[in-house]
Amino acid sequence: MRLFFFLFCGIFAGLYLSWPGLVIPENWKCFNNIITKTTENKISLKAALEISPSYLLKGKNRKKASKIRIVADACFR
Repeated sequence: MRLFFFLFCGIFAGLYLSWPGLVIPENWKCFNNIITKTTENKISLKAALEISPSYLLKGKNRKKASKIRIVADACFR
């Protein structure tokens, strides 16, 4: 039981250090808005500016984790 507690605390601390705005509700609204707009093929300027040039140059090798990282960087930092 103690192992799961430390594991959860470690995961939360790592996510909080990476994205400090993770616990702010307004940032989750931003996250949901970007997801909604991308499903409608309308991407926000904030999310577009977060995309690195190396990501664009890689072409079709786009994994789900890298897409989530870009949207999270746009809203939670």
